[in-house]
Amino acid sequence: MPSPMQKLFRKSAIALILLAGLAAVLLWNHYKAFLDTPLALPEQGMVLNVPQGMSLGKLAYQLEQQKILEDARLLRLYGHFHPEATRIKSGEYQLSAGLTPVTMLDLLVAGKTISHSITLVEGWTFAQMMQAAHRRSELHHSLKGLSSEEIMQRLGHEGEHPEGRFFPDTYLYPRGFSDLELLQRAYTRMQETLAQAWAQRPEDFPLKSPYELLILASIVEKETGMAGERDRIAGVFLRRLKKGMRLQTDPTVIYGMGDRYQGNIRRKDLREPTPYNTYVISGLPPTPICMPGQEAIFAVVNPVEENALYFVAKGDGSHQFSATLKQHNAAVRKYQLKK
Repeated sequence: MPSPMQKLFRKSAIALILLAGLAAVLLWNHYKAFLDTPLALPEQGMVLNVPQGMSLGKLAYQLEQQKILEDARLLRLYGHFHPEATRIKSGEYQLSAGLTPVTMLDLLVAGKTISHSITLVEGWTFAQMMQAAHRRSELHHSLKGLSSEEIMQRLGHEGEHPEGRFFPDTYLYPRGFSDLELLQRAYTRMQETLAQAWAQRPEDFPLKSPYELLILASIVEKETGMAGERDRIAGVFLRRLKKGMRLQTDPTVIYGMGDRYQGNIRRKDLREPTPYNTYVISGLPPTPICMPGQEAIFAVVNPVEENALYFVAKGDGSHQFSATLKQHNAAVRKYQLKK
């Protein structure tokens, strides 16, 4: 028969077990409520930056200090039970009001970072493109201060002239994406586009390589802003090349003048022997003069079949096309000299 002391001990042990069980239930309920309770985020949400190498524990402590998370220990406990939730990815995240600790971790593990964007515009030069990239604070600037030769070397294309090599488009990227990665992506897009266009060239095509296609497309890009005229202008240039006529296009002269160009081309500029003065040289200039867009590239391999060899700007963005020099001179008098 148990002694009174043994009875007391047994009752105490049972009471302790019941209390421990009750405490465990309360703690579990508190833990579950924590996981299902939205974070204390502003109504408009907030941007969370997760640096490279940040652990779940450090993130939990940071959020607790910011009064966004109630108890960092509970988030770490969740990570203990769910190891996959600790594999958070670095980057910049938009946390919307209503997110719970669990849905926030789902976002971070999936790496659904905020996307920033940059638009490389058709007709920009390489210098303009780099200036735009340097203005983007979200990009990691690894190429600043390097020459164009050094940049092409970093890209793995040593010896290539950078002008026109990059495809103009809007590119999305996360914070910390590098300018080198951006250029690699744009370079690859241009190579792919040129390959597609080159495969469509006609049999009597006068250009010898995809690079010559790129050069002529850059001239077409600078000669007109009207999409409907690109294939006509491309046709004029291609027919002139077949006939051995000089291209005589002002944008190449302007590119060859560089910083000396102040808005006007003088008669002596048209006679100056530069590698880009197509009034002086025969054939194409040595490099592109800008980044051509897709429409200009495909216009070169799909030109309009007609007999025009000349064109002149009308002053409204469009051009007058002529088959003979006599017709062209009359168009110049009408639209340029206003006679």
